[in-house]
Formats: sequence, C-alpha cells, structure tokens
Amino acid sequence: MREWFRNVWYAISTLYSGMAVTFRIFLETYRRKTFTQVYEYPEVPVPVKARYRGFHRFDLTTCIGCDKCAAACPVDCIYIEKQKSPVGKGFRVDGFTIDYSKCMFCALCVDPCPVDCIFMGSNHDLSCYSRDGCLVDFAKLPLEVAWGQATLNPTVVSEAKVLDQPVWIKGEASPFEANLEDSSRSEPV
Repeated sequence: MREWFRNVWYAISTLYSGMAVTFRIFLETYRRKTFTQVYEYPEVPVPVKARYRGFHRFDLTTCIGCDKCAAACPVDCIYIEKQKSPVGKGFRVDGFTIDYSKCMFCALCVDPCPVDCIFMGSNHDLSCYSRDGCLVDFAKLPLEVAWGQATLNPTVVSEAKVLDQPVWIKGEASPFEANLEDSSRSEPV
C-alpha cells in the first residue's frame, strides 16, 4: 500500500513540475517583444548574415549564355533562351528564367559561372499570390534589377510579366547609352 501512495505522489509531483515549466514558458511569450517591435520589417530590411543565400542577383550585361549554371542546377530550375549574336561572336540572351517554386537555394549555379554574372543576394521576400509570380525572367526585368544594381521585389516581377521582349540586348545600344548620346548632341560645344 505504501508503494502505491509513493507512485501516486511521484506521478502528481512530476506532472506538476512539467506543467510549471509549460506555464512559465507560456508567460514568457507575453513578456518578449514581437518581431515588428524588434525589426521594422516592411520599411527597414531585416539584417541577414554575410553568407545568406537569398534570391539570386543576375547581371545581364556580363552573361555570355554558356548554360553552365543551368547544367549545374540539381533541380533544373534555370531556363536560358539564347540565339546567335548578330554583332560579333557569342550569344544574345533573350531569356534567363529561374523558377523559384523549384529552387532550393543551394548556390550550385553560382560557382561554375565563368564571368560571375549570377550570385546569391540578400533578399528573402518575393511574396506573390500565384505560382506565376515564382517564375522570374531576369532578361525582362527593369535595367537596374537586370544589371544587378537593385534588388528583386514582387512589384518589379509582376511588371516584367507583361513584357514580351528583353529589356536590353547585348551588342545593341542600351537605353542608357542612347540617352547619353541624345544629351551630348543637344549640348552646345
């Protein structure tokens, strides 16, 4: 009989100590700051570590269309459309699409690139309402993003879906160069 009471007391005391830990953790959740009190997320970007592997940054001006990044991708999420360049030798990249619904952010596409035109960025948010928003064609993004000077964001990706031609083709005059030539002609010497 004494053994039975000891077992009952042991069961009640261990249950009480376990519930005390649970109740203490429950109360600590109300004392800590929320994520938005620590980081002002939409307005101020969340700080990330130096080796963070976020959404890709791609420089369209240096890409030679060698397909090494697409061949190195283990999940086959990089699609490159290219054609023989009419000016000089090499290829003209008409489409450089990454399917982020497949991408596992392993950075295996970064290493084989001979001209370092693709690298991992620090952006971690590319929210969208459909799977179509996960397909990003870097050749049809605005020039600042396509040239790797600005970060990728959902608004830019959705605006790029309506374009049917690449924004800039290597070997042809870029819009920035055309604006520079026009402004130099208009200034008197």
